[in-house]
Amino acid sequence: MSDDFSDLTSLLLVEHIAATGSLTAAAEKSSMTVSAASQRLAKLERSIGQSLFVRLPRGMSPTEAGAAVIRRIGALRFEIRSIRGDLEAIQSLRAGSVRLGSFPTASASLVSDALREFIATWPDVQVSVRSGVFPDLLEVLESGEVDLAVLWSYDFTPPWPTSILVQPLMHDPMHLLVSATSSSATTIALAELSDASWIVRQDQHPATQVLLRSCARAGFEPRVVYEANDYQEVQAMVSAGVGVAMVPGLALDQLRADVRKLAFTKNSAVPARQISLGTLDRRSLSPSMVAMTRCLQRAARALSGA
Repeated sequence: MSDDFSDLTSLLLVEHIAATGSLTAAAEKSSMTVSAASQRLAKLERSIGQSLFVRLPRGMSPTEAGAAVIRRIGALRFEIRSIRGDLEAIQSLRAGSVRLGSFPTASASLVSDALREFIATWPDVQVSVRSGVFPDLLEVLESGEVDLAVLWSYDFTPPWPTSILVQPLMHDPMHLLVSATSSSATTIALAELSDASWIVRQDQHPATQVLLRSCARAGFEPRVVYEANDYQEVQAMVSAGVGVAMVPGLALDQLRADVRKLAFTKNSAVPARQISLGTLDRRSLSPSMVAMTRCLQRAARALSGA
């Protein structure tokens, strides 16, 4: 038996006929002509192979089959109201979810600031954060495992994949990290550091690439004396006087008291890190994704001093 039970309009018409006892009144309640209502009812009855109403001289009365259908329509109407309630809750951020990808230095500063505002404002929205290295973030974004991803790039990194739409959040300038007992200067030219000992990140880390490229433009090769696993280790070695380090600003959110950060002069031409927010191209943003984007934008402006 084929049926038209997926035709919600026809089912609601059946309910209206039962409530009013009249095809004319039911058609009016369903915002259709009497002819269209009659055709819908006839088509539904043909598809199920049973009559739903007895045509009486003064109206219409449900058959046994019609009464069974009408009982189920009441439950269906309840489910429709529930669907509307769920959608309204998502739209008003009383429900829903957002999945965010990030990398460690952003998570410890920019992202945590944004999450603090988001969770305080919309506590009923489920938030999950996945931290990873750059290739992993691109992979989970393209696979749909996260909705949004905080990403980084430099002027020498490859272009973004065409499948990803990227909007800038902030520039993250590089700083020179020195021990607190060093000179009291607040800025320094990279060329002045040709004889310095350098502490870098391991495994061809992007910050290390920035250092090598910037020093090459300044006309020297840095003397690397220590390769650290993370920025806490970098700060510890700088504080001990082992050397100096070139570090992005977001990595210095928790700066030790025994180290200081210096800005590079403009003519040092040290590239800043671009922090961006990525989504899949042509994807419609849910209300929770829009709200998270705005929280990240506000956090980025606050960190940038804008």
